[in-house]
Amino acid sequence: MSGSIAQGTSQTHGNTHILHFLVRLPRPMEDVWTAVATPEGIGAWCTAVHALEPRLDGAVSLRGLGSGRVTAWDVDRVAEYTLDEGGGRLRFHLERDGAAECVLRFTHEFQGESGPSDMDWRRKFEQLITVLGAAP
Repeated sequence: MSGSIAQGTSQTHGNTHILHFLVRLPRPMEDVWTAVATPEGIGAWCTAVHALEPRLDGAVSLRGLGSGRVTAWDVDRVAEYTLDEGGGRLRFHLERDGAAECVLRFTHEFQGESGPSDMDWRRKFEQLITVLGAAP
């Protein structure tokens, strides 16, 4: 499997926007966890990380997205970052898909018009697939 990104969905409820993506990845959950829950991993495909305390209520600061807190942390499964300044909530939920692959269920919930578009996230996930495909 080479990885795939299902058509993203977008919902709007008043001033709240919610983007969902389902990304199938050709790597075990443990490898993908590193890509969504460490500064080096996030920096390789998404954005520079100025701070990330890997624990519930730890500080997080992502260039271009905002700073805030870790609001969910279930090692190897769920990393959620809630960002101030309109950055919203980023949730990465991993599920096994066979012995050597996994599925990433991604949600970005934000207020107003300030968040990255679905095309921005699609490009980021294409980069994630590339980075993970190059991993040993």
